[in-house]
Amino acid sequence: MINVDQIKKLRSQIGAGIADIKQALEEAGGDEKKAKAILRQKGLDKAAKKAERETGAGVVEAYIHANKQSGTIIVLTCETDFVARNDDFQKLAHEIAMQVCAMSPKDVKSLLEQPWIRDESKKIGDLVKEAIAKFGENIKIKEIKKFQI
Repeated sequence: MINVDQIKKLRSQIGAGIADIKQALEEAGGDEKKAKAILRQKGLDKAAKKAERETGAGVVEAYIHANKQSGTIIVLTCETDFVARNDDFQKLAHEIAMQVCAMSPKDVKSLLEQPWIRDESKKIGDLVKEAIAKFGENIKIKEIKKFQI
C-alpha cells in the first residue's frame, strides 16, 4: 500500500508531481528505488519531447570561488520568464556555475557529461533533464565561461 510519507519523500528528492509519484509507486509495487527509476525514465521521455522547443528566457548566473582567484558565468535558458524567476531554476543555474568553476569543462557538451560534484551518481545532463521534467519546459545551458588568475 502506498502511503503519504513515501509520496512526500520522493517528491522532495525528485520534484515530480504527486500524481506521477503515486502512479510510479503503484507501478513499482511500493518499491521507492524502482519508482525513482520509473520517474527518471518518464523525465527523460518528457525531456526528449521538449528538446526542439525554443528557449527565449532564462538567467545569467555568476559564481566567484571563495579564494577570489576563479569564477564563472553561465547562461541557462528556458521557455518562459515564469520558470526563469523560479527559485529552483535559479538554484540549478548556481549549481551549474559552481560545477564549471570546479571542473573546468571545455564546452557545454563536455559539461553535460561530467559527474555532478555534489552527487557523482548523476551527470550535469541528468540535472538538466530532471529540471525539464519538473518544469515542463525545455531548458538549455547556452554558454559557459570560466575566468581564472
